[in-house]
Amino acid sequence: MIINENDKVQENPVELEGAKDVTVKILIGAEEGSKDIIMRYFRIMPGGHSCLHSHNYEHLVTIERGKGVVMDDNRNERVVTTGHSLFVEPNEVHQFKNPFPEPFEFLCIIPNKEL
Repeated sequence: MIINENDKVQENPVELEGAKDVTVKILIGAEEGSKDIIMRYFRIMPGGHSCLHSHNYEHLVTIERGKGVVMDDNRNERVVTTGHSLFVEPNEVHQFKNPFPEPFEFLCIIPNKEL
């Protein structure tokens, strides 16, 4: 069994085109021996956002701290907050935004394999 201390995991900026003021920590992934899934922790600072994107795999998101806005495939925007969980389907266009004054933080779990 591998146990990581989340506060000690390196936090890196997300350097994708269209992303602004977003960081990510890989809490559990290939380095820990996970062959099937990756658990990531994102932080979006006030005024920041992920890029508008889609990918060919599903992923699960649970909001850990603060609140933010999620845009879905139809460009509808909804406020999500601590205690909400989301299922993003494969190929669904989506984006996470933080128009609020506090950091917006969430776990995101994705497959760890080439698709």
